[in-house]
Amino acid sequence: MKDQKAMYALSYGLFVLTAREGDKDNGCIINTATQVTTTPNRLTIAVNKSNYTHDMVLRDGRFNLSILSEQAPFSLFQQFGFSSGRDTDKFAGFPDAVRGENGLFYITQGVNAYLSCRTVSTMDLGSHTLFLADVLDGDVLSGDPSATYAYYQAHIKPKPQAKPAESGERWVCKVCGYVHEGPLPADFICPLCKHPASDFERM
Repeated sequence: MKDQKAMYALSYGLFVLTAREGDKDNGCIINTATQVTTTPNRLTIAVNKSNYTHDMVLRDGRFNLSILSEQAPFSLFQQFGFSSGRDTDKFAGFPDAVRGENGLFYITQGVNAYLSCRTVSTMDLGSHTLFLADVLDGDVLSGDPSATYAYYQAHIKPKPQAKPAESGERWVCKVCGYVHEGPLPADFICPLCKHPASDFERM
């Protein structure tokens, strides 16, 4: 590992998970990664099964974690989102993404460290899969503090803009700030971050 200090950033909570299958790359933002042991360096990540990146990690076993810092721009969250589809080029607009020695991309913009990992075992948790992985490589990219989910909510995610009172309902996504006009169906999915109606609040 280039820099053991890269493991320290795992104490905090937002990461770009990237994976590759064949000639296709994908990625999404996750908020669950935990160091398990230091000899060997091992960690766990929990990934929602609805993410296509989950399927790639499950089949290939390799993944990278880019640990987001407080300098991460909101555009990065918009691009990668908390969900990943099959047909979106997540790396468009990020020409500074680097392909590591394991052949997978990691993000450098708004990132303080990255880790390259290989899955050792998995555990089915219902809606998520828990991956136990060996950390094969890692490096510190900046001294910026890691971004917690609370920091993202308070400082990175744009605040919804107040508008004059109108007739009808208005709902805001608590994850990305998207505003929905009118009644919110129970099966509504945010078009930006793909989170469900339960992550919206009435304005």
